[in-house]
Amino acid sequence: MNWLLSITVQCEVNCALLRRVLFLVFLFAQANNISAETLIYELHIKDHLFYPSVLTIPASKKIKLLIFNDDLTPEEFESYELNREKVIMGKSKGVIFLGPLKAGKYPFFGEFNPETAQGNIEVK
Repeated sequence: MNWLLSITVQCEVNCALLRRVLFLVFLFAQANNISAETLIYELHIKDHLFYPSVLTIPASKKIKLLIFNDDLTPEEFESYELNREKVIMGKSKGVIFLGPLKAGKYPFFGEFNPETAQGNIEVK
């Protein structure tokens, strides 16, 4: 009877391990699927200006926007039309996910320097 208990315990341990491995494989597959469908674009903040000031992206696609702040001071990416805001500390980067978006212009600005840090995302 002890051998039956031993086999049952061993099966439970192996099954739990197998479930964990399968879960990790599923997560990895999902992460690769998302990254394959998501386009990556970059914006830079330098001297309180956005580069490029006009970013053209395709309509109906998911976008991962990497924003690099090359300045020493923080800046806040803000867009009412995109319903996004993100503070990016100096000499660091921020990530914003967008879309899918309809064709049009979506203005954005730097809230800490609104008179100079301005730009548009044009969706075509």
